[in-house]
Amino acid sequence: MKVTRKPVALSRATQLLNHGPVTIITSAHGGRTNVMAASWAMPLDFNPPKVVVVVDSRTLTRQLIEASGVFGLQLPSRGFAAQTLAVGSHAGAELDKFSAFDLDTFPAQIIDVPMLAGCITWMECKVIADESQRHDLIIGEVVAAYADSRVYSNNRWHFGDDPDLRTCHYVAGGTFFATGDAFEVAPVSAGSAD
Repeated sequence: MKVTRKPVALSRATQLLNHGPVTIITSAHGGRTNVMAASWAMPLDFNPPKVVVVVDSRTLTRQLIEASGVFGLQLPSRGFAAQTLAVGSHAGAELDKFSAFDLDTFPAQIIDVPMLAGCITWMECKVIADESQRHDLIIGEVVAAYADSRVYSNNRWHFGDDPDLRTCHYVAGGTFFATGDAFEVAPVSAGSAD
């Protein structure tokens, strides 16, 4: 099935992370590339849109991000969970994870990192220099964002009936939870206390 990647307005880019799914980070520098899973990623600011990811200072991903100043942040779906576990369970210094796990990529629009075709949202981020980086935090400004139109459009998630297109949350030991059904509630207005 052909994936249609639609731009996400930068003012709405952080909505892609609001529900706390597992993410995948891609990086590249000097002819080397790497990919890793990261559960610790979150939106930080709206304008300009910023995200925070935790990347251990001893990893190849961290070295590549620090050298290049950029990274890709993607959301895998339930259908990509096996690959997510694989890239999160092996060190990039030991093997080329793109080749080892037969990951299809496409070039990012603005930054120089590979993006994973098997994901459902993609954010291109430039590192913002900050002293918090000595705490394994990386703050990035989102400079481009796009999403699979089957699950995100008009600034809303709409997962539909295909369970393999739902984002997922990683727990431990190979266990994931898929994002559940959406529901809406009416706002509660403040009333007088009885």
